[in-house]
Amino acid sequence: MDGANPGQLSSDGRIPSVRGEIKDRNGLTLVQNRASYEVDFYLPEMVKGYRERFGPPPLAEHRAIISGMPKDVKEADIIRVVNDGIVPRLNDLDLARDYNSKDLERHYRNDTEVPYSYIKDIDFSTMAKFSEHDVGLPGVDIAIKPVRSYVYGALAAHILGYVGAPDDTNKEEARKFTFYQGDVDGKSNIEKAMDDYLRGKPGVRHLRRNAKGTIDGVLREDPPQQGANVFLTIDARIQAITDEALRAVSRAGAVVVDPNNGNILAMASVPSFDPNTFIPSIKAKDWQALRKDEGDPLVNRAVSALPPGSTFKLITSLAGLRKNLTNAHYNCGGGVSYGDHFFQCWVNEKHYTHGNIGLSEAIKVSCDSFFYQFGNAAGIQSIDTVGKMLGIGEESGLQLTGEQVGNLPGPEWMQIHHPQERWSQAQTANVSIGQGYTLVSPLQLAMAYVTIANGGTCYYPRLVDKVLNQDGSPVLDEHGKVAVPQTPRMRSDLRREVTPDQIELVRKGLWRVVNEDGGTGGRGRLKNVQVAGKTGTAQATDRGHKDTVAWFACFAPFDHPKYVVAVMVQGGEHGGSVAGPVATRILERTLAMDEGNFDMQVAWTPPAHHANPFSMFKDVSYAGGNLGAGDEESADASSADVQMASDNASPDVEPEADAQGQVSKRPRVVRAAPAPPPRQPNFFERLFGGKRPAPQPAPTPVRRRF
Repeated sequence: MDGANPGQLSSDGRIPSVRGEIKDRNGLTLVQNRASYEVDFYLPEMVKGYRERFGPPPLAEHRAIISGMPKDVKEADIIRVVNDGIVPRLNDLDLARDYNSKDLERHYRNDTEVPYSYIKDIDFSTMAKFSEHDVGLPGVDIAIKPVRSYVYGALAAHILGYVGAPDDTNKEEARKFTFYQGDVDGKSNIEKAMDDYLRGKPGVRHLRRNAKGTIDGVLREDPPQQGANVFLTIDARIQAITDEALRAVSRAGAVVVDPNNGNILAMASVPSFDPNTFIPSIKAKDWQALRKDEGDPLVNRAVSALPPGSTFKLITSLAGLRKNLTNAHYNCGGGVSYGDHFFQCWVNEKHYTHGNIGLSEAIKVSCDSFFYQFGNAAGIQSIDTVGKMLGIGEESGLQLTGEQVGNLPGPEWMQIHHPQERWSQAQTANVSIGQGYTLVSPLQLAMAYVTIANGGTCYYPRLVDKVLNQDGSPVLDEHGKVAVPQTPRMRSDLRREVTPDQIELVRKGLWRVVNEDGGTGGRGRLKNVQVAGKTGTAQATDRGHKDTVAWFACFAPFDHPKYVVAVMVQGGEHGGSVAGPVATRILERTLAMDEGNFDMQVAWTPPAHHANPFSMFKDVSYAGGNLGAGDEESADASSADVQMASDNASPDVEPEADAQGQVSKRPRVVRAAPAPPPRQPNFFERLFGGKRPAPQPAPTPVRRRF
């Protein structure tokens, strides 16, 4: 072997790959890598060392499946080997810690090719103690690994996701190495969707053994190569604005989109979580706490599907225009009867009616009676056709964990899912106002309003802007083409179904919602900027819990839209008074930032959490915010079961210590706090090999408190 003297043998150690970074559209680093020290046990080597020092190891018997048949198998009692042969020396140095004996035993039986992580993410002083004292124990090794650091804590956690140990070890690869350090896998969201690009190439450390078989040096190293950097369409400043605005309520989701290309500028959900909790593994008690939290912080409400209420009237409006109902007028007498059921307008409870009105006025005052009749005149097929064109009930293509496609019901859907029921005008009436079986996510609603904002072009949403190699060149696919092109993706052209004048009629109605007296969205009004939008309030059932869902979707500036914002609040009494102010806060600060009148500092953010996640919010206001007013529509009596974007990822959960694994009553080794990597030249070159890209400015140490 290279550099080996006669009588010397060599071994190989696998160096884990270094993942690429995740950045926002402006190059601000959101996810990077830091060095993590851990103590690893190479269990077969421990058994061998025990045999050499003490004689035959103690044996344990267990039931195993051999060639498909159950059989009693004897093996080294790895728990006693560790407790009797390893722990006493570690105790002498105050380095022993409790562990889960069942987890150790399981690892020994199934994953002997890879080391068992005894202490993860140890602090520097503990690492120094290991280095200072020659522990002199076979199979005990200090490993230095690159692990993820989510720079701004909970900010954008539902977009970024997290990483963890792979579900299955490549045992064939592991057998090639004497010392094996595996890579981590993306477990959710961008970390998972972009895993193939982010994942780097591992390196190899060629080790030298002397005649006695003891490792006494390194022959050479083939350094790992860092993976590609993923640039998102997200603007971290707008993300921070959106996150902060949502914290005024307890359970909510919001999306901000550029209507000119479909780029997602922000996507936030509350309550939230800190993905650093999962690095390098999550404690069992922390995982249980997240899973049992009533507010479901792992759920991304921005891609969960709920009844959209009156915000859906945009789709019904376009469906009617497609059927040449531009000049149609209908009378609101407080409601409309279909069969033996009276479908009331929301103003009926206030003891007045809207009278005889046309489409633009009906959008402004959100008249249910009008849209019951308008929707039935258009027909459910036309509503479904327009809805699908705008992405309602369709996949977004973003590959976000647990994303729900929602539901756009019709006769065919009813035949499959409720064969005992027959589609009727009453069903169409419900769909027309965004109730019944209709379910839409804030992301889908935002993309529908993107289409009306820009005059008819429906885009697919984009979340990943580009993927670049470490030298700055774009990553290519197997055909030599740019793997992630920066061009917008068009879903459909609404102008093939309705005229520009008809689209403008709907846009004008949305403008009247916010800017004219009597509109339901007066709380969305801004000084010096014309906003157009639509309120919505709906009834829903979330896993047995009755909810009122408040919505507001809007765009601004009206003549040349730059931003579309969709906000959904579970537990919001009215769309205009709860979701409206949240959306306005996002728009107001984002537009002010564009003008140089507001500076949003991107800072470390704690998880959003509300003591009572099921609180009902009657209204939302912000200091110095808009004080406009609007006529508050109430929700229809019908209710639908929501589809929440459940996080079905399988994180690396670190089990609690058990009785057999309790080896010391001394204070436990301190786990290192997640932190950005030190800003030193060639840091990763020294630790893992490979050239580190030019460092970004260190993130601000300011911690935002709420």
